[in-house]
Amino acid sequence: MPVTDAASSAVPEARWLTVLTTTGSVAGAEALARGAVEARLAACAQISGPVTSVYRWQGAVETAAEWQVLLKTTARRYADLEAHLRAAHDYDVPEIVATPIVRGSADYLRWLETETETTPPGDGDGGGAGGADAR
Repeated sequence: MPVTDAASSAVPEARWLTVLTTTGSVAGAEALARGAVEARLAACAQISGPVTSVYRWQGAVETAAEWQVLLKTTARRYADLEAHLRAAHDYDVPEIVATPIVRGSADYLRWLETETETTPPGDGDGGGAGGADAR
């Protein structure tokens, strides 16, 4: 069954999300992660890899080394994050998959929300509730 906007919107909206994408190099993964965090589209990102991906592309089964980027964001920032990833990505059809966070540490989730606000709180120094240890 084809994926449609109606099918996507039928899923209950979560307040927080993890968003997964993959790319073909560690430099590309770092650029995607840093760009999203600097733009406050994600509070943080982890890069894992290389992983071996097996997929069908243009009629052939391919195998490639890829790096996964797992970003943490809010549902409110998802559309902007997806647009950023599409614009910055080196793939024609990038994997961009959001998974709801249904539970988590209250302090961490508050930090996630603070770090993805479009106007940073306080004096604009970017210091969140958890600092570097909140990842």
